[in-house]
Amino acid sequence: MALMITDECINCDVCEPECPNEAISQGAEVYEIDPRKCTECVGHYDTPQCREVCPVDCIPMNPDHVESKAELQQKYQRLMNAKS
Repeated sequence: MALMITDECINCDVCEPECPNEAISQGAEVYEIDPRKCTECVGHYDTPQCREVCPVDCIPMNPDHVESKAELQQKYQRLMNAKS
């Protein structure tokens, strides 16, 4: 399942550089996570790094993008192949 950033985001800028897939970018009002790139850090880390550094706990699972661990791993592989 991809993650999302809620409107509780304080735009502290700490999550964006932590994302290994470059899925986080500044949105109109708060940061946003591109669900096509978010793998919850599967393939990179054991836990989502954006959640680890977020000081306000505003990064829940995105219910509109439900994915299994296997699907996240496949997405990771596609993203890595695209970078090659």
